[in-house]
Amino acid sequence: MNELLKEYFGYDSFRPQQAEVIEHVMAGRHAMVVMPTGRGKSLCFQIPALAATPGDGNLTLVLSPLVALMQDQVDALQARDIDATLINSSLDRNARLQRQEEVAEGKYRLLYVTPERFRKEEFLETIAHRNIQLLAIDEAHCVSQWGHDFRPDYSRIAEIRELLGNPTTIALTATATAECRADIYRQMGIAREDIRLFHEGIDRPNLTMKVESVVDEDQKNEHIVDALRDPDIWGENGDRPGGTIVYFSLIKTLERFADKLRRDGFDHVCYHGDLSRTQRRSMQDAFMSGEVDTVLATPAFGMGVDKEDIRLIVHAETPGSIESYYQEIGRAGRDGEPSRCVWLYDQADLMTQMQFIEWANPDAGFYDRLMHALTQHADRCDAFGLDWLNQQLQRVSPHDHRLETAIAMLDRHGVIAGPRPPECFQVVSDLPRDLFGEAALNEKMRRDQQRLYAMVEFAKTPEAERQSFLNEYFLGDGS
Repeated sequence: MNELLKEYFGYDSFRPQQAEVIEHVMAGRHAMVVMPTGRGKSLCFQIPALAATPGDGNLTLVLSPLVALMQDQVDALQARDIDATLINSSLDRNARLQRQEEVAEGKYRLLYVTPERFRKEEFLETIAHRNIQLLAIDEAHCVSQWGHDFRPDYSRIAEIRELLGNPTTIALTATATAECRADIYRQMGIAREDIRLFHEGIDRPNLTMKVESVVDEDQKNEHIVDALRDPDIWGENGDRPGGTIVYFSLIKTLERFADKLRRDGFDHVCYHGDLSRTQRRSMQDAFMSGEVDTVLATPAFGMGVDKEDIRLIVHAETPGSIESYYQEIGRAGRDGEPSRCVWLYDQADLMTQMQFIEWANPDAGFYDRLMHALTQHADRCDAFGLDWLNQQLQRVSPHDHRLETAIAMLDRHGVIAGPRPPECFQVVSDLPRDLFGEAALNEKMRRDQQRLYAMVEFAKTPEAERQSFLNEYFLGDGS
C-alpha cells in the first residue's frame, strides 16, 4: 500500500483512517466512508484498484453522478500513469464502442460510469467480461432520497450490485446525516451489520465560518468587495495567491453581481447552467489554472474542483441545506492553510429556497395530472413532446423542475418505459400509491423544509459554536 502511494501519488504516508479503510476493503469487506472534502476519499478505492493482480480481469468500477466530475478525476489519474477511463454520454458512438471493446478485452484498472449506464444492454455485455473486484459509489449521498442531492438512478444501486455479482462495495461522501446513512445502506441492499462506517468527522479547523446579516444587494456587494480586498486574506499588497468562489442560487442575481464587480474592477469568470458545456469547461479551466482568481457560480460548480488554494468562499445567497453549505465551503483550504467562508444572510433569500423546495417536490395532485396527460393525451405527448406537457402541468419557470423530477421518479419505479422521449410517454404500470400518495410526498417536502430551517438555526448560532452545530447535525447518533 505504501509503495503504491509513494509511486503513483508521491506521498510518504496515509492520512488518518485512509490505510484502515483500504485494508478493510482489500480484505473483501464493505465500507461507508464519510470524510470532509479534500481529505483523500478517492485513495480509498484507487489504491485497492492498483493493488489488484493484473491480468485476472479485475476491475474497480466507480459510480459517479456527473460527467464533468468523472472527467476531472480520470484526467488526474491518467496524468499519474494510472490505467483509468470513463464511459459516458460525452463520448460519441464510435469512441464509446471502442472504449467498451477495450474494457471487455481486459484493459484498465479503474472505470468511471454513471448509474444510468446500466440501462444500456451493450454496456452490460461489456462489463460481463470483467471481474468487478470493487464497486465504489462516489458522492454516495445521491443514493438517498433524504440526501440533499438525490438522483433517482442512484437508488438502483442494489440492482446494480446484484448484476455485478454483489462485489465488495465502498460508499463515499462528505455529507451524510445518520438518517441519510441508514437509507444508503438500505438502498445498497447491505445490512447495517455487514458494512463498517468510517467517519473521520467534519471538523475543518483551518476554515473560518462567518455569517453576515444583510438587508439588500448593495450591502452584499460591499461585503464581497471588502473580502476580495481584505489584506488578512490576500496580504498587505494583495500578492498572496489563492482563489475565490462566490455562490449564487439564481443566475439572474449572479449576472447582476458580475456587472457590479466588473465595474469595480474585479476580473472574474461566471459559471452557470445557461452556458454551453464548452463555455462551462472553459470557465472552469481558467479558474483552475489560476488565469482568473475569482469565479461567480451557481451550486452546479464545484464537484470535482480540486484546487488546493481556494482562500475565500462567499455564499451571496442562502444555500438550501446544511449539506449543500458544508459541501461548498469544503472546497476552501484543501492545502490546510487558513481560509474564510462568508455567508451573506438575507432573510428574503429564504423565500427563494422555499420556492425551490416546492418545485423540487411535485405533490400528489401533480402526479395525478401527469398520469392523466400520459394516459389520456398520449398522442399529443408524442406529437408535441415535453414542452407541451410542461405547459399543461405547471407555470413556466426555469427553476420549476417538477416535471423533470416526476418523470425521473416514474421511470425509477417502473411506471413509464424510460426517462426520455418517446419512452417517457409510455405508461407501463400503475402509480404505486404508497410511494406517490399524499402522505409520502408531504413527508419528503417536510424533510426538505427542515433542512432549510437548519440553515436558519445555523445563522443564529454564535461563531464559536458553529463547528459544534455541524458536528451534531452530521454525526447524529453515529450509526
